[in-house]
Amino acid sequence: MAGPRKVRSRRARVVRIAVLTLAGLLLAGLATAGLAYWKLNGNLKSVDIDGQLGSARPPASTDGSFNLLVLGSDSRAGDNRNLAGGASGGTARSDTAMVVHVSQDHARAAVVSVPRDTLVARPACTGPDGKTVPAARGVMYNSAFEVGGPACAVATAEQLTGMRMDHFVEIDFAGFAGLIDALGGVDVTTTVPIDDQDSGLHLSAGAHHLGGAEALAFVRTRHGVGDGSDLGRIELQKQMIRSIMTRVGSLGLTSNPTRFWPVADRLTRSITTDSDLASVSSLVGLASTLRGIGPQQLTMVTLPVATAPGDPNRVVERNPDAARLWAALRTDQAVPQAVVTAQPSNPAQAAGSPSGRPSPGPSAGPAGAAASRTPTAAPTATGAVARTPGATETGGRGAE
Repeated sequence: MAGPRKVRSRRARVVRIAVLTLAGLLLAGLATAGLAYWKLNGNLKSVDIDGQLGSARPPASTDGSFNLLVLGSDSRAGDNRNLAGGASGGTARSDTAMVVHVSQDHARAAVVSVPRDTLVARPACTGPDGKTVPAARGVMYNSAFEVGGPACAVATAEQLTGMRMDHFVEIDFAGFAGLIDALGGVDVTTTVPIDDQDSGLHLSAGAHHLGGAEALAFVRTRHGVGDGSDLGRIELQKQMIRSIMTRVGSLGLTSNPTRFWPVADRLTRSITTDSDLASVSSLVGLASTLRGIGPQQLTMVTLPVATAPGDPNRVVERNPDAARLWAALRTDQAVPQAVVTAQPSNPAQAAGSPSGRPSPGPSAGPAGAAASRTPTAAPTATGAVARTPGATETGGRGAE
């Protein structure tokens, strides 16, 4: 009888050892995940937007829709100067500004690019140093970030749109380039060559796989393609967003940890968010909410603008189209078709090409009206483009 008991005893020990070993492996896995979670959380930088702005803001939506303000900073601090060139002064502006509206059912989103040279009314706000930044009228939108930081940029976007910006995300040049490299690069196609000495981008017509530095040059280039306008550059930025979304979708990041962690590490080191979004769990929750939105569910437009009276280097909202656009988003409606069809054309895509769009008529706004720092294009009374020699933006930087 002792034999069977010894066998059962040995089997029991084997089972216990197997269970303990499995438990140890699971705990080790959880510890590794916890360490990674802690590391990613530690990467994040945040700004207390609510604390700086207080309660004098548009009300938050109660129907499930929400808005994000996404800014690209033109700071030259640290690694940014090596990538972007220009003076490394202590100020930074919002070189890129996008208002993202996510619908109530989270099945679609609209992205509205606000040209940086759009003249707006900037409300009084509290800067990062706690000092009050006075209100001003007829100032460029990108100056809000420069004089008052993220909170002032948010306040200005809220006054412009009439919508509460529920979240804020900022990324700088080095962060963008690093994220593209972490993704393994992105693919873009141009039907015309691009040769921009200022941004350093040199592409022949055709398909290209871009690394981080080239992708950054692509979204910054103006002078080497099209009419040199900021409106054209915004179209390149829209093309890049679609390329990034396609790349992310093809990588299967959620099922491939060896690809996921480098991207997550780079992403969390690259962005600054509002306080409510500044945790891995919050970012994962946001990503889960947006998981059903792909390139086909995303409508990207530029705010309808026209040349500012008396200044061919600045633009103002073009109404009634701009007012109708913001009204539609405030009521969670689709972007008006009149706004969609009157968008500027992508200068990297020839009119009539598969990826291009026919060039809009004069109703789409002045081609090149937002171009600054180089000779700019202003519309004449007939809609033709006239060049204004020597027009530059005060405080212009480098290749922009």
